[in-house]
Amino acid sequence: ILNSSHVAAETASLEEQLQGWGEVILMTDKVLRWERAWFPLALMSVVSFSFLMIYYLDPSVLSGVSCFVMFLCLADYLVPALAPRIFGSNKWTTEQQQRFHEICSNLVKSRRRIVGWWKRLFTLKEEKPKMYFMTMLFSLAVVAWIGQQVHNLFLTYLIVSFLLLFPGLNQHGIITKYVGMAKREINKLLKHKEKKNE
Repeated sequence: ILNSSHVAAETASLEEQLQGWGEVILMTDKVLRWERAWFPLALMSVVSFSFLMIYYLDPSVLSGVSCFVMFLCLADYLVPALAPRIFGSNKWTTEQQQRFHEICSNLVKSRRRIVGWWKRLFTLKEEKPKMYFMTMLFSLAVVAWIGQQVHNLFLTYLIVSFLLLFPGLNQHGIITKYVGMAKREINKLLKHKEKKNE
């Protein structure tokens, strides 16, 4: 009960902070969940064009970070001022308000989950330092190897594309379908192995 009251309080606080971004968040949510058939194509077109521009301009790390932060500052200033004029925020329906609340609640839960994983990592470090050391060493070695094999920008493009497509893939049951298929195949292999051993 205490945990749910904390989540509710954090959700209310986040809703208040993001109120000016409400219309944009709802529109982004529709795009990410593929409410229309052409949304995934539009999403990937924008991402591909953005990365092609970065590849073509080839900015330095400092220039890239500066431009990205400058874009965020402009968005933070302009969006709350322009969004009501473009979307007409005074005409919010109960359904839109409910969806906005759900999005904020999901963001809070995701943040708490990440913090929970982070705490578990440090608990593992204190309780099983050898296991923590070996796990971290192996994971970072794999990441370093992947980074060495694949171009930085292309790898970033793949990660960003997957993260942006994930909500839609999840919403349409595509991830569940393929995870289920993978589990069935693994089970078949294990059963086949058991029969061979017998």
